[in-house]
Amino acid sequence: MDNKAVNIVLVGPMGSGKTSVGRRLACVLKRDFFDSDFEIVARTGVAIDHIFDVEGEEGFRQRETSMLAELCEITNIVIATGGGIIIKPENRELLKHNSFVVYLSSSIEHLVMRTARSKSRPLLEKSTNREKTIRELVEKREPLYQEVADVVIDTTGKKLYAIINEIKKAIPK
Repeated sequence: MDNKAVNIVLVGPMGSGKTSVGRRLACVLKRDFFDSDFEIVARTGVAIDHIFDVEGEEGFRQRETSMLAELCEITNIVIATGGGIIIKPENRELLKHNSFVVYLSSSIEHLVMRTARSKSRPLLEKSTNREKTIRELVEKREPLYQEVADVVIDTTGKKLYAIINEIKKAIPK
């Protein structure tokens, strides 16, 4: 596999820093950056929470799979994914093909703090206990993140440049 053409894909729970890290990593590596959730919003013209309201989670997940497949056709890019992208087996297969997958993990407390002010996280919007919801999502999804990951980087309490440096060191030469 030609490592220059390999995509770097960031997975992890909401609030772990996938978009922030991905955007900066792409700049440092001189690659294009794509956020799968942003691309879905751009394509549909509506917010993700609206898609959830109209089509349900399953409808959103279908759109997510289509978008991931499209993005994986492009080479030499950095992709930030939505936190639930790893739920569907076909997405995990797409992630494992011609991509270097970085799992950005984080403590539950850090995730709660990073998502506290967000109004655009459908799985948290109706939650009466955000911490409990995040904890349950992470516990359920952890084995799936681990399954697709080429490297796991804990972002808890780390500065952006430190996370970028860890990823750069982990990328196969």
